Amino acid sequence: MAYLQPWLLWALPAVLLPLIIHLLNRLRYKTVHWAAMIFLLKANRAATRRAKIRQYLLLAARMLVILFLIWAMARPLTGGWIGAAAGGVPETVVILLDRSASMEAKDAATQTTKREQALKLIAGAARDFAESSRFVLIENALRQPQEIASIPALAEIAATTPTDTGADLPAMLQSAADWLSQNKTGLTEIWIASDLQRSNWQPDNDRWPALTARLAAVPQGVRVRLLALNQRATGNTSVAISDVIRRDRAVQSSLKVVIDLQRDETKAATLPLAVTFNGVRSNLDAQLDGQSARLNHALPLQSQAETGWGKVELPADSNARDNSAYFVYGPKTSLRAALVAPESPGRRILQAALAPSPKLGSVCEIVTEPSTTDWGKFALVAWQSPLPREPELVAKLQSFVDQGGVLVFFPNGQTDSQSFAGAAFGAVENATAGTPFRIAQWDEQDGPLAKSDEGLSLPVPELTVSRRQQIVGEKNAWASFADAQPFLTHRGLGKGQVFFCATLPEAEWSSLSDGRVLVPMLQRLLQRGSARFGAATSITTGDAVAMENPAAWRSVDGEKPKDIRFDAGVYRNGAKLLAVNRPAAEDIGDAIEANAAKQLFEPLAVQLLEEKRSAPAALQGEIWRGLLLTMLLVLLVESVLTLPFQKIEAGKIAGAIRSETALEKMERAA
Repeated sequence: MAYLQPWLLWALPAVLLPLIIHLLNRLRYKTVHWAAMIFLLKANRAATRRAKIRQYLLLAARMLVILFLIWAMARPLTGGWIGAAAGGVPETVVILLDRSASMEAKDAATQTTKREQALKLIAGAARDFAESSRFVLIENALRQPQEIASIPALAEIAATTPTDTGADLPAMLQSAADWLSQNKTGLTEIWIASDLQRSNWQPDNDRWPALTARLAAVPQGVRVRLLALNQRATGNTSVAISDVIRRDRAVQSSLKVVIDLQRDETKAATLPLAVTFNGVRSNLDAQLDGQSARLNHALPLQSQAETGWGKVELPADSNARDNSAYFVYGPKTSLRAALVAPESPGRRILQAALAPSPKLGSVCEIVTEPSTTDWGKFALVAWQSPLPREPELVAKLQSFVDQGGVLVFFPNGQTDSQSFAGAAFGAVENATAGTPFRIAQWDEQDGPLAKSDEGLSLPVPELTVSRRQQIVGEKNAWASFADAQPFLTHRGLGKGQVFFCATLPEAEWSSLSDGRVLVPMLQRLLQRGSARFGAATSITTGDAVAMENPAAWRSVDGEKPKDIRFDAGVYRNGAKLLAVNRPAAEDIGDAIEANAAKQLFEPLAVQLLEEKRSAPAALQGEIWRGLLLTMLLVLLVESVLTLPFQKIEAGKIAGAIRSETALEKMERAA
């Protein structure tokens, strides 16, 4: 048997208090032998025996009252039919509600969203014990436990309204486990309402075993009930902004907006888009040949326009939350780069590629003392020396990337086991005579090797590599050689990115020195890193910037009030302009199966919410109610025992004395 308040069991010796008091009271009296009393005792012998039995019963009853009171206050738990009978329905139901953007997909038949359907089913399932159980809500956006006073009004509270956020199911379960540990509730059920989106559940996350072990260790037992709303929506298209690049030119400046479209159909179609830019609305037709497409749309900039915003909208479909994407732009910023490299021809070429012309406003600074350099002033850092090893320097570079900087590593010709962000350089490989390494695969739609604004491809196939250094531990490649070895890899780290290039712009290494691939590659990365210095930036809902002081941000993209923590849009805080969009993972309709979700909770018992509730024999229930009821019954018995017996009439006693005296006389005469 387990206890929720086991420390109270230290009070069990208090059960002996009635016995101690009884013994102390007996010490107060002295026995005095009196001849006349013998007749009274003999006459009332039967009443005396009954009085002793009553005294022992009173003593036992009073000890049992204290025992059951302490026992009930310790909140014992027991399983089987005893726990079921004493515990009854769950004392607490913790509801984990996913109200992310993907939960707004509508059912074609009922025209209700998955979130609305979840709230309706939860209210129906709670109807049987709404008056006897405690309901606590934890939603995905804030993950703060909130007690629900009225289950029928669940759909009307602010914490269940739609949002443009993503969900983190392991983090929500962590919040539930923390709440259970702090409140020490009795029989508990956790109800999860979710569309089982893979990015939200993260089935491969290492947190799952620790979470389930913690929940399984809860003394009162926890049962999980899952409302799986993983039916795939049809007829839906989502829009997202993957990049915004400002092009400042002497004749006409422009803003390049990269638009990503994704849908669940494969047949070719023309999709009308509405583009609002600085208050002016225009239309754009997008040609889709498959399930996804990327558009590069150029918007003219007025010379006096320093900052501004825009949005791209889709026609109404089955999910209204993924039909809009927002972007902002800021004033022209200086392109400042740092280069860490020994004196060599490769260093001079890298410096020229990072700052090809003063007219472009780009500056490249040679760094000779990396450990004392202030990296925060740079947009990009190019590194051709051995990978950093000093913990302080590594921490500074990680902080630089976390804040949105771009870090590019080039080979130094030596094998380096030290890794940075999970990657390192391995052995140097030389091409066979007359057969250089060729790049066979690269991304022309996105990244540093993508097509130009005019739709022209970079001369990547013409690039010849005579020597390369293996990139170890990194699988995210923008470009690869014919033998599948990576040429350029990347990894996100905070708000920035880390890149590894497998060759150098030197004659004995490659033809990168001609600049036709190197210059646009580095300039694009420099543009990406400089975005963090602008007065206009883009984030996703749930970002720390939005969560720190949400009241300071005012929505400027419409008259409808918005909350920067939950709603996508454009927000302003003084001179700062911010575009907030839903997480990109919300547009990926990949969901796990319900059985796979149930297996994540092993060894906990999990039922689908529609399934019949199983017998609670396997769970532990609190029996303090039964103990208090037993204590009341014992108190009732004790009160009956304290009632006085019928008094023996004085005449009967006198007659008994006289009869005894006559009997003694007869005995003496005999």
